[in-house]
Amino acid sequence: MPAIRERSAPRTPQRRTAPGASRRSPRRGPQQRPARGYWPYALIAPAIGGMLYLLVYPLLRAVLISLQDFRLRQLISGEAEFVGLRNYRALLSDPRFWEVVARTFAFMAVNVVLIMSISTLVALMTERLAKAGRTVVLCALVLAWAMPVVAATTVFQWLFHSEFGIVNWLLTSLGFDSFDRYPWFANGGAAFAILVMLIVWQSVPFAAITLYSALTTVPTELYESARLDGASGTRIFRSVTFPMLRPIFVLVFSLEVIWTFKAFVQIWVMTRGGPGDATTILPVYAVQTALSSQRYDLGSAASMLTVVLMSGVLVLYFRQMFRQEDELR
Repeated sequence: MPAIRERSAPRTPQRRTAPGASRRSPRRGPQQRPARGYWPYALIAPAIGGMLYLLVYPLLRAVLISLQDFRLRQLISGEAEFVGLRNYRALLSDPRFWEVVARTFAFMAVNVVLIMSISTLVALMTERLAKAGRTVVLCALVLAWAMPVVAATTVFQWLFHSEFGIVNWLLTSLGFDSFDRYPWFANGGAAFAILVMLIVWQSVPFAAITLYSALTTVPTELYESARLDGASGTRIFRSVTFPMLRPIFVLVFSLEVIWTFKAFVQIWVMTRGGPGDATTILPVYAVQTALSSQRYDLGSAASMLTVVLMSGVLVLYFRQMFRQEDELR
């Protein structure tokens, strides 16, 4: 019998995909696209709402009050007259305001320089310690950082108390009889120095821990190469460590500028801006203006000028930093 050949159905040509290319599914129509839903937006909505309510709304409210005639009567009645930039003109023409501005910048400069210098030294020292010593230093920094601001301020008040303070007792025990019952907070320079010590003591732990964490990311091979080339410790820090950690230094510097520029709780609890105006900086001046004179409009205007001045300092610093980076490239 002759062999019967079965005819197979003709095969349709298949497209070959290139190796490594993924097969794409045919396009779906608009009605077939999977709906993502609103879950991502619903999850971040509480955070955005809280930020708007706690940050943006008070800022806008302060801007509005600074443009109104807003005193105690308007605070009770809720109706205030719009006066435009009159409050800002009153502040800018007040000589006391400019004295406070100069004192604020001096206070900020002294604190930031001391904080950055001491924090860098502490971070470098911690990196070179053994494991036990490093643990002790880090624990001490964390404990100092965790102390509440009001508690730390109260401790400093008692340390420099004129009658019961341990500082006066220690100085008189060493033979400095002139410090017997010395009124530290009645002297403007002494009160200013005590506040600087307090701000620096509270700020160094955060900055030192942040810089130490950044130092641990620098490759040790860079240090070894620099030492083989005969570079000194100062040269290694200037040419290796600082360029590697420049973004972290910028971040810490910016945060410390903001922290010292708006220092209010420590000054208000310890001296309330006194004696006289020796420790009055812009945030304290704004509160004094709003509460003592019941001029909430002027207080809000002073707060807005504080934000503008602080932002200006940061913008100038960032511009200088970016310009230096462009020159290095």
